[in-house]
Formats: sequence, structure tokens, C-alpha cells
Amino acid sequence: MTSTIQQRREAVMSHVYQLGHVSVRQLAEDLAVSEATVRRDLHGLATEGLLELTHGGASVVHTSDYSFISKSMRNVNAKRTIAQLACELISDSEQIFLDSGTTCFEMTAYLRSKRGLSVIVNSIRTAQELRSPGVSILILGGQYRPERMDTVGPIAFEVLERFRGYRAFLGADGLGMDFGLTSVDIDSANIFTQAARNARECILLADSSKFNNPSLYKITDFGPISTVITDKEPSPEWAEFFKDQSVTVRYPKEKSDNTISQE
Repeated sequence: MTSTIQQRREAVMSHVYQLGHVSVRQLAEDLAVSEATVRRDLHGLATEGLLELTHGGASVVHTSDYSFISKSMRNVNAKRTIAQLACELISDSEQIFLDSGTTCFEMTAYLRSKRGLSVIVNSIRTAQELRSPGVSILILGGQYRPERMDTVGPIAFEVLERFRGYRAFLGADGLGMDFGLTSVDIDSANIFTQAARNARECILLADSSKFNNPSLYKITDFGPISTVITDKEPSPEWAEFFKDQSVTVRYPKEKSDNTISQE
């Protein structure tokens, strides 16, 4: 699938999850393409089980939990920017852990060109996207959640306990200065807590919408975090907080392809 088709289908899915239902005519107008093109896209997405066709359009599938898909449609550009910056820190022949969130998922496009890379994941979706001759994929076992295509539970926890020496790349559903990294999902939080505990280094990937917006379940405080990668310069309060915590901050410089680090 070409990047143009993929980008258009992502735009279609974004419309569906924002509105609940879309018409072929409206999508064609919004995306500046023909109605025939929209119908092909909708048919392809319906075949993949990502939406349901209706008379004259399509709607959200209501029979499953599509939290991963709905999350993946939010702040897409910010997540891709963060993912690219994160992958600049990764060299060939490294061992890393990627959490099953949508921001870490965006890293897969940049990691496939690596050589000798070992990646620990609990997401089947991420493992599929990482398929490359130069990447060795280690999938945690455990309870499989088909709606999220990931594994959780005590078996996954036990397998992860066997690993050491990797760098963990972690996302979060929300951040708080006093509570640290948080998740809306207790099973994922437990796995990522263990990943942070066993890692030799933890790198947080979080777009600016996550700051000062903690969720229910704690993953870890900022003690294990060496670097925060985000989409724009943090507020003065957060910048001071990260400085006090000896956390390096990376974000895109304006009008530059480089990044700025704050020690």
C-alpha cells in the first residue's frame, strides 16, 4: 500500500471515530477525492474489520473495544514526531522494550531499517509491523487480548522478569509531577511497571496533551526515567521539574530538523 493510500485511509478512520458515522459524499468532499475512491477505501477497511459499511457510508464497529484504534487517531503528527526522535537514540545491535501504546507503535516505521536489533514487545500489532531481516522480535506470552492484540497477565509478567539490560521505551496515558507515569488500564500498567523496573534505562514518549493529566493506575514515578521525548517545549514548571529530576528533555526545535536537549 502506497503512503498516499495509507494516509487517506487514516484520514477516513479519523473521520469515522470522530463522528461515529460518515457518508461517502461527505468524505469525498472532505478528502478531495472521487466517491469511487472513497468506496474502495471503505470496502478495504471494512474487510479488515476496522469499520462497518452502511447504506451510503460507514460507521464505527460497536462489537469490540477499539481503544487502540481510537487512540491512534489522536495527535498523529505529534506521535510520529516523537517516534522519529526516539528512534534517533537507537543504534544497531541494541536490545529494547517497546510498550504496546500507540506512540511506541509509530516507532516501527523507523526501526525496520536497523540491523541486529532485538525488540521485546507484548503487542502482536507492533511485532507484525516490525517484520524485517535485521530485527529480532521477542513476544511476551500470557493472556491475549484480541481487541488490543496484546498480552498481559502473570505469564507475561513472569517472562518479562527474565529480561535485563534493555532500554525501555514507554508511553503513558497521563503524567503528573507527584504521581509519575500513568495508564487507564491496570493490566498494561503492571507490565510496564515491570519493564521499567528491569530496564537499564527508561525513555518516556509523551505528547504535550499528557502533561498534568494523570490517569488512574500508576506505572512508575520519574526516578527511572532518563529522557522525556515530547512534541513541543514543556512549560516552565515542567522544565524546572525535569531539571530537578535530572531528566533530559528532547523535542523538535522550531524551524529546524534538530532537537534540543535540556540537562
